[in-house]
Amino acid sequence: MVSDEDGNTVPCKLKGNFRLKGIRTTNPVAVGDRVEVEMQADMSIGIITRIFERHNYIIRKATKLSKESHIIAANIDQLVLVATLAFPRTSTGFIDRVLVTSEAYHIPAIILFNKTDLYTEELMPWLEETEKIYLDAGYPCLRVSAKTKDGIEGFKAILKDKVSLISGHSGVGKSTLINVLQPGLNLKIMEISSYHLKGQHATTFPEMHALSFGGYIIDTPGIKEFGLTDFNKQEVAERFPEMRALMHLCRYSNCTHSHEPGCEVIKALEEGRIHPSRYDNYLSIYYGRELNQQ
Repeated sequence: MVSDEDGNTVPCKLKGNFRLKGIRTTNPVAVGDRVEVEMQADMSIGIITRIFERHNYIIRKATKLSKESHIIAANIDQLVLVATLAFPRTSTGFIDRVLVTSEAYHIPAIILFNKTDLYTEELMPWLEETEKIYLDAGYPCLRVSAKTKDGIEGFKAILKDKVSLISGHSGVGKSTLINVLQPGLNLKIMEISSYHLKGQHATTFPEMHALSFGGYIIDTPGIKEFGLTDFNKQEVAERFPEMRALMHLCRYSNCTHSHEPGCEVIKALEEGRIHPSRYDNYLSIYYGRELNQQ
């Protein structure tokens, strides 16, 4: 479905095979792409004849074709990662993989902690600690509740007049939040599994929605894993802002920040300037099998 300049949507097909800059992907055209369309004689369907150059895009590993990538969305102004510390739990490992990917494609990221109405006195210190980790790393954070609407006005202000990709695990409340932001969309929502405390897929494919207060929001299917692609090991530390600021001070230019003497990153870790969970997730990504061994 393609939306024209007047906001009308028309069903379209692709003309032939598109190969953009040699990117091996399962989908040649993605949500957010700007395209040129030729309408057929009866005006019932359009043919996409051109995909304009993207100023950015974000990808993940294809779920079934491990050697290929899947473009989640293109031409994005910001990524909003919806996270919950319970019901279901979003791990910092998942958060950091999403942030590393957004850094790699130069897409500003914001972390939205949802379902705050469910947080007990025992959970609040955990929320505050997790929030501090990412605030210290330079990421804006916001607390919201789709149920009570706490924080919704602040969320609207963040989204206004921008193209925002909303991402996160199934069950964190992405579609529910969008329904609160834009009444009338009536996006399908699913209940959390009481047995596994995990979400079920409500959104089955990425879709862009216009916001009445300005801007667009791209709703994505819940992502269980965020497999990194198109990376090499030497790039990983550059995708952690707090490490990137220190790397040039390391004794060795090819420092891995894992064991070398004179490593400024390790020194900052020992002095408490880098949080252990961020560092552990860096090592996990650096030594993970999902990276291209280049």
